[in-house]
Amino acid sequence: MQNEVTAVAEGFKNYNNYGAWLRKKYNGQRVFKVIVDGGFTCPNRDGSKGFGGCTYCNVDSFTPSVSRETPNLREQVIKGMERARTGNKADKFIIYFQPNTNTYAPVHYLKMLYDEALSIDPENIVGLSVGTRPDCIDAEKIALLESYTDRFDVDLEMGMESIYDETLGQINRGCTHGELISALELLKNSKLDVCVHTIFGFPWESKEMMLAYADEINRFEQIKFVKFHHLHIVEGSIMGVKYKREPFKLFSLPEYADFLCELLPRVRPDIVIQRLFGLSDRELLIAPNWQLKKSEIQHFIDETIRQRGVVQGSALL
Repeated sequence: MQNEVTAVAEGFKNYNNYGAWLRKKYNGQRVFKVIVDGGFTCPNRDGSKGFGGCTYCNVDSFTPSVSRETPNLREQVIKGMERARTGNKADKFIIYFQPNTNTYAPVHYLKMLYDEALSIDPENIVGLSVGTRPDCIDAEKIALLESYTDRFDVDLEMGMESIYDETLGQINRGCTHGELISALELLKNSKLDVCVHTIFGFPWESKEMMLAYADEINRFEQIKFVKFHHLHIVEGSIMGVKYKREPFKLFSLPEYADFLCELLPRVRPDIVIQRLFGLSDRELLIAPNWQLKKSEIQHFIDETIRQRGVVQGSALL
């Protein structure tokens, strides 16, 4: 289940994990991401690029209920920070604009939203994280985000999903891998920390095809963070309807852990891994249901990696 506040406190691992990176950067302080919904839509939903969105997507599946139920941005930030302080003893915060496409608006409007969110507790807010699509990035929006880097750490998260245009077409992504490459070129000398998000497990992609994602990510020095997710099927998505009619093969947890053990040695060791898997709210999840809590899944994957002696980037040495 995706909580409105994402904890980032973990022990030593054989890969360059985000929790350890944050602890080191902020001298051991507990830093939490506070997810906020800025009320954006998506060009793949509003008709600009298409309708219905990506076939795997139901925005509610990765938007915390508190954000959906609290339209006021200021209240979302304040309540999220309060919960993190009370429940997780948080010290500092990263404001994370996650749902939909958070650069899909004129720059003056984006500035108004970002300014409001960051102004609420400037002494304790240390970062801004903005999730978007590669076809909604341009030089003007990059310049806006860079204008915050003298006061905050700013990362720009873009959905790569797959490196294959055939897959991007099948999932109705509405943009090509070439458009991601173009966005990465714009970010080549940027002050922003660039994160890309991938999905593993589309049934028509072989293991070899998925392992090649690492080779493509490694090409771009400007990529600092990655989020690896396994494909999960959720209610309210086009893929969910198709899966119910005709189920197809998805990763079991042991299979996914096995795959990550092959993938991680191929990933550049300087890249910080923010996530190795993703989960939706249980009431929206159709499959695969691993019937474990998020912490239990993380433990299983980490133990598999540790027991096998897997080390990020070892295949590149």
